[in-house]
Amino acid sequence: MPARAPDRAEAFINRFSLEVSAKAMPALRAEADRIAPGTTISIPYLASEDDDARLAATRTVRELGFEPMPHLSARRIGSRAALARFLERAASEAGVEKCLLIAGDLTTPAGPFADSISLIETGLLERSGIKVVGIGGHPEGHPAMTAEDRWRVLERKCQAIEAQDMAPLIITQFAFDADIVLAWLDALRTRGITVPVLVGVPGPASIARLARYAAMCGVGASASMLARYGISIGRLLGTAGPEVFVDRLLSGLTDARGAVGPHFFPFGGIAPSLDWIERYRRRALAASD
Repeated sequence: MPARAPDRAEAFINRFSLEVSAKAMPALRAEADRIAPGTTISIPYLASEDDDARLAATRTVRELGFEPMPHLSARRIGSRAALARFLERAASEAGVEKCLLIAGDLTTPAGPFADSISLIETGLLERSGIKVVGIGGHPEGHPAMTAEDRWRVLERKCQAIEAQDMAPLIITQFAFDADIVLAWLDALRTRGITVPVLVGVPGPASIARLARYAAMCGVGASASMLARYGISIGRLLGTAGPEVFVDRLLSGLTDARGAVGPHFFPFGGIAPSLDWIERYRRRALAASD
């Protein structure tokens, strides 16, 4: 029997993961008692931070009782030895079993890794104890690849991860249009890719900040798309949360679209994102009574 809408909403929101940079670890610590133990905390690879800062962040996440998922930026890793050292320390110091792979934004790689699949193919992830490997999904497209290339690369990554007895996990870029995400999920499942997906969701923030992050990340933010997200062009000085986006996404999450949860980007801060999650959870619980 299909799950009722309130039950589906509660299950969806309870699967959330959260992206927290190394410099935001004090804010995470301050809000830790509001987050369920074992929640995945994704730690982005920022060029302004070094490996020591990233590793300190993974230790903090583990100490707080959460599951650290550091990002590895292929084109910014200087050597195979540097990758091996980071993975060894991540495992020994923080028990890291999850990581997210990205190609990175350098035009010319700093070392031998041009893309995320080259990291997988070293075999170092599996040997260091990594069990889950996150890879990017791009519902709105990718500036450097055609649609067919994106699907081909995604399939190849999933196959390479599974061939080393690790589990793939797709994490999408954040989006403003749930219909685009649902159509992408349909295409993903039609191609036989059944791995779990975490859909990027912008946490509540000022509209100006949301638009700025969208421009930085190449996310579509036209007037019509913002309207579908629930943002009126007439109130650009206000704030916006993802209620409309999440409601629309949930309305289309049938069993055929597989395991899907939210991955929050707390652009307006960790506390406001957790406030929103708690309100949404309460709303789902009230609807189920």
